[in-house]
Amino acid sequence: MHTVKLSADVTVASQPDLSEFRDIAAEGYVLLINNRPDGEDPTQPGSEAEEEACDAAGLAYAHIPMGPVTESTVRHFQSVVKGASGPAFVHCRSGTRSANLWAIGEVLDGRMAVEDLGPLSRQIGLDLSGAAGWLRQHAAAAKA
Repeated sequence: MHTVKLSADVTVASQPDLSEFRDIAAEGYVLLINNRPDGEDPTQPGSEAEEEACDAAGLAYAHIPMGPVTESTVRHFQSVVKGASGPAFVHCRSGTRSANLWAIGEVLDGRMAVEDLGPLSRQIGLDLSGAAGWLRQHAAAAKA
């Protein structure tokens, strides 16, 4: 499992194995967010299995599947992270979609600029071009 700490509150990762959920809790995470739609891959555990593993590990659980990104999805994600009593461990298949979701919120809230995403992408080793494209498209639509 590949992990990238994006902020004090958010670490993104590739798909963890259910056996790793106790280790995730032991590392100090209090919330696990699954950004994978159920049925995306026949080998993924699925939301129900992840929720059960979180319960057993003492982690709060949220399933925020990534489809087409909307501002509503971004705000829901932010709300769940903000409502947690500690850091969130967020995953999709590779960590890239989860990082893009986080990055969109950071730019929308003015903590980053779209121009920061390229250098950050190179720094963390995850492609944030999806976030940059979404932000450029939606900023242009808002001005129209």
